[in-house]
Amino acid sequence: MKNLITIILTMALPLVALAGNPEAVESKIAEMEKAFNEAYAANQIDTYFDFYAKDATLFFYGERQPVERYHKEWQASINAGGAVVRNDVSDMKIRVLPGGKAAVASSFIDNSTRSPDGEVTTVRAYESNVWQKIDGQWKVVSLHYNEIAEE
Repeated sequence: MKNLITIILTMALPLVALAGNPEAVESKIAEMEKAFNEAYAANQIDTYFDFYAKDATLFFYGERQPVERYHKEWQASINAGGAVVRNDVSDMKIRVLPGGKAAVASSFIDNSTRSPDGEVTTVRAYESNVWQKIDGQWKVVSLHYNEIAEE
């Protein structure tokens, strides 16, 4: 019995260490945020949407958006000639939640997009992304995007 307890504890220690290492999770989320925002800025639609959980809660432009609808609308815009022109992220803050299986990343976004008719719109916004480790992969389960009014 003593050997069984020793084996169980030995196997559980790496899991406890990982859950208790918020710096490692924070570093991973920073890496994921970088890739997520780079895919968006490069108009890599499939890569960008692979970061989302299929049932993620998205809020922007004053309403909730189902991931599927957002994907279809953005794909149609890109196909018609629209594009992200610039997506600069600044002042990223990452908070790891207890247990190390979820984190919140928030930042300012300076974004320019070109509509299919060629008009370029530039905005400054604040975005918060909730990341959760699901089946061993980090996914965005919630995104809140809010434009900041010009002064």
